[in-house]
Amino acid sequence: MILSNISGFAVRNWQFTLVVFAMLAAIGLNAFNTIPRAEDPDMKGPFAIVNVALPGADPADIEKLIIRPIEDAVNRLDDLEEINSRAEDGLAIIQVEFDWSSDPDKKYDDVVREINALRPTLPDGIRRLDVNKFRTSLTNIVQIALVSETAPNRVLEDLADDLTDEIYRVPGVRDADVWALPQSEVRVSLDFGRLAALGIPVTAVANAIGADAAELPGGPIHAGARRFNLKTAGGYDDLDEIRYTVVGNFGGNIVRVRDVAEVDWATEEATYLGWFNGERAAFVTANQKEAQNVFEVRNGIYEVLDEFERRLPADVRMERAFDQTISVASRLNRLYKDFAIAVSLVAITLLPLGLRAAGIVMVSIPLSLAVGIALLNVTGFSLNQLSIAGLVLSLGLLVDDSIVVVENIERHLREGKKRYEAAIAATSQISLAVVGCTAALILAFLPLLFLPGGAGKFTRSLPISVLFTVMASLGIALTIIPFLASRLLSDKSHPEGNVFLRIVMRGIHTIYRPLLRIALGWPRTAVIGAMIICFASLTLIPKIGFSLFPPADSRQFLVQIETPQGTGMEETRKALDYVTERLQERPEIDWVMGNLGRSNPQIFYNESAREQRANKAEAFVQMAEFDKERTPALHDELRAEFARYPGAQIVLRTFKNGPPIEAPIAVRIFGSDLVILKDLAAEVTRVLEGVEGTRDVVNPVRLDRTDYNLGVNTQKAGLLGVPPGEIDRTVRLAIVGETVGAFREADGDEFPIVTRLPLDKHHTVDALQEIYIPTADGASIPLNQLSRPRLESSPSRIDRFDRQRLVTVTAYTQTGYNTEKVTNEVFEALVSLPRPPGYEFRAGGEIEARQEGFSGLGNAILIAIFGIIGVLILEFRAFRTTFVVAGVIPLGIVGGLLGLWISGYSLSFTAVIGFIALIGIEIKSSILLVDFTNQLRREGMELREAVERAGEIRFLPVLLTSLTAIGGLTPLAMQGSGLYSPLAFVIIGGLVSSTVLSRLVTPAMYYLLAPRKLDEEPAVAGSALSSPGN
Repeated sequence: MILSNISGFAVRNWQFTLVVFAMLAAIGLNAFNTIPRAEDPDMKGPFAIVNVALPGADPADIEKLIIRPIEDAVNRLDDLEEINSRAEDGLAIIQVEFDWSSDPDKKYDDVVREINALRPTLPDGIRRLDVNKFRTSLTNIVQIALVSETAPNRVLEDLADDLTDEIYRVPGVRDADVWALPQSEVRVSLDFGRLAALGIPVTAVANAIGADAAELPGGPIHAGARRFNLKTAGGYDDLDEIRYTVVGNFGGNIVRVRDVAEVDWATEEATYLGWFNGERAAFVTANQKEAQNVFEVRNGIYEVLDEFERRLPADVRMERAFDQTISVASRLNRLYKDFAIAVSLVAITLLPLGLRAAGIVMVSIPLSLAVGIALLNVTGFSLNQLSIAGLVLSLGLLVDDSIVVVENIERHLREGKKRYEAAIAATSQISLAVVGCTAALILAFLPLLFLPGGAGKFTRSLPISVLFTVMASLGIALTIIPFLASRLLSDKSHPEGNVFLRIVMRGIHTIYRPLLRIALGWPRTAVIGAMIICFASLTLIPKIGFSLFPPADSRQFLVQIETPQGTGMEETRKALDYVTERLQERPEIDWVMGNLGRSNPQIFYNESAREQRANKAEAFVQMAEFDKERTPALHDELRAEFARYPGAQIVLRTFKNGPPIEAPIAVRIFGSDLVILKDLAAEVTRVLEGVEGTRDVVNPVRLDRTDYNLGVNTQKAGLLGVPPGEIDRTVRLAIVGETVGAFREADGDEFPIVTRLPLDKHHTVDALQEIYIPTADGASIPLNQLSRPRLESSPSRIDRFDRQRLVTVTAYTQTGYNTEKVTNEVFEALVSLPRPPGYEFRAGGEIEARQEGFSGLGNAILIAIFGIIGVLILEFRAFRTTFVVAGVIPLGIVGGLLGLWISGYSLSFTAVIGFIALIGIEIKSSILLVDFTNQLRREGMELREAVERAGEIRFLPVLLTSLTAIGGLTPLAMQGSGLYSPLAFVIIGGLVSSTVLSRLVTPAMYYLLAPRKLDEEPAVAGSALSSPGN
């Protein structure tokens, strides 16, 4: 047979096998040095996020003029899953999500195409319209602060621009950006009184500057045989050129810009400012391209920083704050540590095989990992927290096949065969069974590659790393391990094995044999008792609870601050200063990056930046270290301090693994009337605040905003000759300003030319008294003669989901409370809450994300189970024997649930992955027992005697494979990681219960269900397993 020939070829041609051995080791080492490294998997999401800025528009106008047309346009696209929209003051955010099986790049292009086609129909005055992608590689890997309390803004701006230019040139850098630094501009401060006196429309100044600033090519001209490009005199390169720009001839006089406006350098109105530990700062960030090594990119950036820092002025210093490579290095160092611990534990469990045999088996671990990492590199995966967890998970599984092969070779040696003969014969005898066992394990992990949704994509590198290493271990077990055994094992060993083996076998005969005989004496009782235990264990599920993904074990966290709508930046800064001061009092805090008017730049893959608002701020905080016990307690202490600040809602947020969600608990209220939605949101807020275990309840429509409505009399304006739309443009130009062109310096840097009222009058009510509206005949009318201003209330924001209005009230869960249980209590309380017809409550947040993520897991479990059953049918050719082998599956569930309950973890996404993996691991052991029982019966042994004999003899390899898996997973369990530890505890607990129970239940099931005559079950050639002897 082919497998036998492969093993025989490897042993006979040992020189070639040795070369292959060296080649695999070299390829693996090279792959480990070159494979891309990142904190998280590179994941493209099928999202397109449309941002539209229309200054001065209220949420109702934003919804009507921008959001609804865009929703109608993108709703025609195929594979559309949902549309989430939000209208705020002057801003529209529309997130379009497609099916996760679609091509993210193509869907992004589709959305861009629809937006471009719609653009001409959208309102004039849009300041910004962009469409963004979602992918984890856009997360910044470094964030630097340029700190100075005294340096002029222009100096900081030049320094930051020079630094980003140099970082851009570092190989592997995708983007480098400057944040929290108001940009310089050429400001044309209009004198509205002078304009009115001269009868000059305010728009005339903007039009004149815009015309002269335009740089349009004149086209080609020919002079004989030569061809030239014609350049006009457009554009400005000196401020005096702007000052002397002719506005027009009014009343027989030439009026220039300097006659009606001041022209000078200025800094744009600050809408986003930054501080580092309370000192004024500008931030510089950088992210990397795909398939890059984060350490190499970071080192290239830091070389630039080293050189740049030496050139800084005395009053400016550089702070190297956030560095993603620190957490990546920590994970890699943990891998090395876990690898050493796991290898040591696995080595100890292999002592019954003997030192030489154990050493040969251990070779499969580094060699399989080397091949696995090489395959990860070739297939485009990186070394990230998920693939690292997969490699650690596989440590205890890589020796299973090698244990069975080496243990069988040892038995043949004890029977008197020579090493060469024993290696070939023993490997050939069990090769098909080994392949069947590994195929069962592969089929358990394979469906995890095809899990739908964001959760599936996020975790994909974990199962792929396990599959690559396990498949590599199979090939190594059937080729290199027999070769090493034929050269290194001793053929003069004790007939009963080494001292460790004799001790173990004595224990099996003394303890296990009597228990097995009892089980076979009452097989129905044994099976029914096991069933009762399995069903009883299911009662633990409500106590354990469900979750999706746990918080990340991160040193960083965010403190988000929101003051009431309409609050200015000065008041919001007071809240930010309070937070900064409280944080700096804590010795556990390394540094605080304060962001006023906006959230911090993106530094975690599922945290997108919040919109720019005067009433919002955010502190990005890093602790000296993360401690799984102390850190959550520190967070709670800080939350209590922040809650005492009046006039602002302050929320401390930790980073959370998995796809992005709005908050762990979210109640979505659907309806059409904004007033009713607001009232229902207030009731839901009251319910959330009253449920034990909630904190940081956020009602986005708690307070209405107050707007200043000009109350323009359009009929009077028309009678006085004011052209339609002229009032809107004039007011916008005066209050918001209008960019009318660009000013280019000699070095190529461009700055906007902005016309507006002087900044000291900008955005004040008094500024309205300065505005004059031009009429069609050239006259000007004071704005206050055409308007009757009044204050009016309007919604602070309008949210929409799939083109329906809604309000989402969110909350977080207190430490020690399970999100699912708290959410269930919330919705139980909402059942009795009265609501008008057409209004409904739906669960969002973690519950919705878990339903979407777990829906794919159900299919994965079914595919794994039926796939394994298919392999068993092919191997045993009988349904009853297949049922006996598969009967081990529920036995592992007992220990898996107990493991979660004892360790305090919930049934999370990764814990369910652990249960799926457990199916394949358990089946391997069951195959070894049942297949060997069949072999003994074919040799003529009676049914009961064969069952007893197989149970005793196969106890050792089953025990060893289980112990090695447990040993390999122990470091992962002891990490205390909310992401990986539940998976490890499930498999460890499941292996303990399965190993103990299946040694009695599987023989009892076989005794009850197996055919009395074995010829009813045709054997598969070469599938028989051998024993290690008595």
